[in-house]
Amino acid sequence: MNIKIASQENKKSWDTYVTNHPDAAPYSLFAWRKAVENAYQHKPYYLMAEEDGRVCGVLPLINFSTPFRSKSLISLPYCDIGDIIADSPAIKAALIETAVSLTENKKATVLEIRSNQERIFDFNLNRHLGTQTGKVRMLLALPDSSAELWDSFKSKLRSQIRKSEKNSLSFRWGTITDLSDFYQIFSRNMRDLGSPVHSKKWIKSVVNEYGNNCRMGLVYKDKQPVGCGIILFTNHTVSVPWASTLREFNRFSPNMMLYWNFLKYSADNQKKVFDFGRSTPNEGTWRFKKQWGAKPEPLYWYRLSSTREAPQNSSTNRKALAGLWSKLPLPLANILGSIARKYISL
Repeated sequence: MNIKIASQENKKSWDTYVTNHPDAAPYSLFAWRKAVENAYQHKPYYLMAEEDGRVCGVLPLINFSTPFRSKSLISLPYCDIGDIIADSPAIKAALIETAVSLTENKKATVLEIRSNQERIFDFNLNRHLGTQTGKVRMLLALPDSSAELWDSFKSKLRSQIRKSEKNSLSFRWGTITDLSDFYQIFSRNMRDLGSPVHSKKWIKSVVNEYGNNCRMGLVYKDKQPVGCGIILFTNHTVSVPWASTLREFNRFSPNMMLYWNFLKYSADNQKKVFDFGRSTPNEGTWRFKKQWGAKPEPLYWYRLSSTREAPQNSSTNRKALAGLWSKLPLPLANILGSIARKYISL
């Protein structure tokens, strides 16, 4: 077995392995790497294991640099899950050992792997290991068609979907030419939530790099864009990295229309799993996803460090900062957010 850092020449074989692997999230495709490079200039180190010229395991890593702080290798930033995908435990262990050596060689202090696997460090690496738990991703197993999916819904859920259709809302699939409508909703929603928004260049890079493995959905009230979202997919799994609606239109249920069209497309295109994304159990977004029939799968974010890390900022501090950010004028929030977001790995 040989482990190497994948180059652009390995893109086809890498993507073939990822897109056909049932445990792989769409974020592990080469397109995420290219978008990170194009928009935020972080350097990638995508580890690829080969046996007899065939890919047998991958571990995508981004060298995440923040001013005045030490570097980290992360799998993967800006999403819920990167993870190690391998054909055997031995290959998985070899990829981890290579990643640890790479972390040392690049003078990074932390190796972070965002995983759904409960145990990936089964051996002593002489490092401090921290595991962030408590979050789940909500997964819905999809039937063979949207008709079967519709029939599986409870009557209350079907009524909510119909309500959005009766409220003069309309859905359509967007392209890169609709980026302004998307960003108008997305940036405002993120500001209202008190969170720095990704740059428009980042969204454009993701849509361009994923190509046929990406679709943008838009919901309109008359001609006003009120809801937006993006889905990314492999042959097996569909993930929603971003979805937003304008608060003053939420009484018309644009989120129901948006997600129903995402789910309908996924089922009718033979996808097997719909990943609604990361949530905290029993909170509002968790309940929204649960009503569709999604089941929680625990997330394990591992941080392997050469030194014991100091505690992170408290939730009280984060809430205070979010409250201040939500009061910024939107143009200013967009400018500052686009600068800051490069250095926020969540």
